Amino acid sequence: MFSNITIIGDGGMGSVCAMLLCHKGLHVTMWGYDAQQLKEIASHRENKKFLPGYKLPPVLVFEPDDEKAMAGASLLVSAVPCQFTRRVWQRLKEHVPNEIPIVSITKGIENETMLRPTEILADVLGTSREFAALSGPTIADEIASGKPATACVAGSDEQLAKDIQQTFNSSHFRVYTNDDIIGVELCGAVKNVIAIAAGIIDGINGGDNAKAALVSRGLAEIKRLGLAMGAKEKTFSGLAGLGDLVTTCISPHGRNRSFGERIGTGQSAADALTATQSVVEGAATCESVLALADKLKVEMPITHAIHSVITQGRSVPDAINDLMSRELKAE
Repeated sequence: MFSNITIIGDGGMGSVCAMLLCHKGLHVTMWGYDAQQLKEIASHRENKKFLPGYKLPPVLVFEPDDEKAMAGASLLVSAVPCQFTRRVWQRLKEHVPNEIPIVSITKGIENETMLRPTEILADVLGTSREFAALSGPTIADEIASGKPATACVAGSDEQLAKDIQQTFNSSHFRVYTNDDIIGVELCGAVKNVIAIAAGIIDGINGGDNAKAALVSRGLAEIKRLGLAMGAKEKTFSGLAGLGDLVTTCISPHGRNRSFGERIGTGQSAADALTATQSVVEGAATCESVLALADKLKVEMPITHAIHSVITQGRSVPDAINDLMSRELKAE
């Protein structure tokens, strides 16, 4: 177990992790890219922008200084949105000691490089250190309120995964280990794209049959891409795969599902994005996923449909018609 943890990122999930770890009696420091925003969170003891309504522990330390934030840390948690991960860690690079492992809780794929979050970290910081990914059905608001939740951690080293498991596990947050970091990170990224489609179905009142079909066929897309990338089949039926996909597609708190719902009710993609202060990872990830699919020659019709609606202005009815009129085939 790690006893001194620094969380890089002051968003909703970074705040939830801080709550979990502080409640276990561990020493936790939170760093934020915007020093003024971090100061406001510290003064209110509440992340009013990304996790309103939940008081942060009085023992949580807020540190805007790059070097001081790293001092004494035995584990770093990367809680930065995927498309900003490289920029943040390039800034912090000179202050990160070589021996400290990093666990990423970020979900996405970098647009320019098609790299997963831990691959971005390795690209910036070097491949000599150990990395892990913590993922699963983890709606921040529910965890903050004390509702039971689960996740899995996959690491470059089995012992690292077990140590992180012990560090994060609590009476209402159960953590499993996993040996498939590719699959865990890929599921966390692509499920956000499928969740946008789920939101669109809600927005047009498409019904439960349509959403069930979307979840099952969406999982098939995720699995095809993951296997082509070297992921393990069992991951897709686990917490990082099916578990996270179901939660993201049904939860009213999900940013990606809510974004899709606004599109379904008639908003443009641009307006639907500006309606929230949170980062809608699936909107950016969609492009990266398609690039990977094209590179690996993997068929992903739902992802293509969502991309056409978001970036090309295709109408929702037309996109649905394209999906429903595809060539008939076996499941």
